[in-house]
Amino acid sequence: MIESKKPEKKRIRPAAVAGMFYPGDGATLRSMLEQMLMRATTSGTAPKALIVPHAGYIYSGQAAADAYARLQNRQTPISKVVLLGPAHRVGFQGIAGSTADYFVTPLGKIPLDRELMASAFQLEGVVPFDHAHAEEHSLEVQLPFLQSVLGDFTLAPFVVGDVPESLTASLLEALWGGDETLVVISSDLSHYLDYASAKQRDSDTAHNIETFHGERIGPQDACGYGGIRGLLQVAAHKGMTVERVTLCNSGDTAGDKRRVVGYASYVLH
Repeated sequence: MIESKKPEKKRIRPAAVAGMFYPGDGATLRSMLEQMLMRATTSGTAPKALIVPHAGYIYSGQAAADAYARLQNRQTPISKVVLLGPAHRVGFQGIAGSTADYFVTPLGKIPLDRELMASAFQLEGVVPFDHAHAEEHSLEVQLPFLQSVLGDFTLAPFVVGDVPESLTASLLEALWGGDETLVVISSDLSHYLDYASAKQRDSDTAHNIETFHGERIGPQDACGYGGIRGLLQVAAHKGMTVERVTLCNSGDTAGDKRRVVGYASYVLH
């Protein structure tokens, strides 16, 4: 007699910051996203890559929406998303991939792209490390935006630890794909400076992004500097253009001007 096998249990990475960084109720979240995207300007070429902030939606959500709205101009459907964000909860060297089958938000579940993940794990320094993903918000806050704008897609998520930009660049090159693949780098800018100091620091960082000087951007300038550096290296090699969409800070949105966090969104063509 042939024994029937039990179906393999799917591995889920549940939402960790729903109800904190963004609404935990699906209907409320969808309404909030729709309002932010409606306020955004959608003119311009659909991007291949984005740099977007990852604070709570009341602080940086509109800045992120301003960039995500540009995806509505795409001519070719986006079916794959490569997402990189910095580690806030776990310190480690290398880049952490996930072994989950799905990442879940209040808007539903997103399947991971096992083919892209397998390709990534061929690179030395890119390893499966679910612990880095368990409570990390830098990736999670991007997911509802992607679900709202793209609908169905597969995800290749990576938490970037202490690594040289050559590794993030190699990872992005390996997973770059064609028009079907979107690259998203999640990063805030300066942290906890006074308003005037933050404006100056973030202006300098913006200039370095716009002139492809990623080597001048450090952890004091952008928490996601590793991903930004790698993206700028690849983008420069490919002759891409980078366009600033929004530059602001929490003092402009919903925070105290004595200690602010900087936010920027960029689209790369």
